[in-house]
Amino acid sequence: MTRIVLVHGIAQEFKGPETLLADWYPALSDGLALAGSRVARHEVSMAFYGDVFRPSGHRGVGVPEWDASDIHDGLEHELLLQWWESAANAEAGVASPNARARVRSPRLVKQALNALSQSSFFAGLSERLMISSTRQVRRYFTEPEIRKAVQSRVTRQVSEDTQVVVAHSLGSVVAYEALCAGPDLPNMTLVTLGSPLAVRNLVFERLLPRPREGYGRWPAPVKSWTNIADRGDIVALVRELAPLFGERIRDISIHNGAKAHDVGPYLTAQETGQAIATALRGGGADG
Repeated sequence: MTRIVLVHGIAQEFKGPETLLADWYPALSDGLALAGSRVARHEVSMAFYGDVFRPSGHRGVGVPEWDASDIHDGLEHELLLQWWESAANAEAGVASPNARARVRSPRLVKQALNALSQSSFFAGLSERLMISSTRQVRRYFTEPEIRKAVQSRVTRQVSEDTQVVVAHSLGSVVAYEALCAGPDLPNMTLVTLGSPLAVRNLVFERLLPRPREGYGRWPAPVKSWTNIADRGDIVALVRELAPLFGERIRDISIHNGAKAHDVGPYLTAQETGQAIATALRGGGADG
C-alpha cells in the first residue's frame, strides 16, 4: 500500500530506489514526527528514474570524462549561468558573473564551473558531475522518449491508496507533468520541494502541457498543492509558484542551513511534515 510516492531530482543515476529510500525515509519520518504524524516504511515508495540517465556501453567507470567544452549551447549553457548567478547572489564566497560577458565560450563555462564548485550546493562535485546535471535537464526536455520513460516511473508507483506525491528539484517537474498527463489518477496532494517549475525560459515555457496566457495548467488529480522552498536554494531560483500556477498553491519559505537545496533538510522541516501529515489525514493544504 503506497500512501506516499517520493520523486527524486537530478544526479541519482548510480543509485536505486531502495538506496534513496534509505536516506529519504528517516528524514521524512522526522518531519512527520514534528507534525505529530507517522507513516510506515511499506507505505512509502520511490519513483526512481535515475537509471534512465545512466550511461551504457561506456568503457570508463561512472560519469564520462566531460569538460567545459562539452557543455551544449542553449539550455545547458543558460542553466549553468543561471545557477552561477543564483549562487553568487546567495553566497558571498561565490564570485559574481554580472560583469562578465555572456557569450558562450569554454573559458566562460570553466569560470562558471569553478565558481559553482565554491557554492554550498555544488561543493565536492566534480566538473563532470555538474555537467552531467545540466545534461540531464536538457535531455529530459528535448528527448521525448526520455521524458515519457521518466514520467512513467511516477505513474507506475501511484495507486488507489496514494494520498500524496512529494517531489524534489527536477522531480517536481517530472511529477507535475506526469500528473497533468494522468487526469484519471486518484485525487491526491502534491508537495514540491526546491522546485524549478517557475523558472522562466529554461523550465516554465518548456512544460507539457504548454502554459496558456502565461499560466501553467493545474494537474487534474491534484486537490491540494504545497510548494516549499529555501530562499537560498540556487536550483529553485524562483521560490513561489502561485503567481504562475494559481493562488490555490500554498507557497512556504523555510531555512535549510548551508545545504539549501538538499532534500534532507527539506524533509525534516516541520512545514514539510505538516503538509504531508495533513494530506495523510485526508485534508487539503490548509488542513
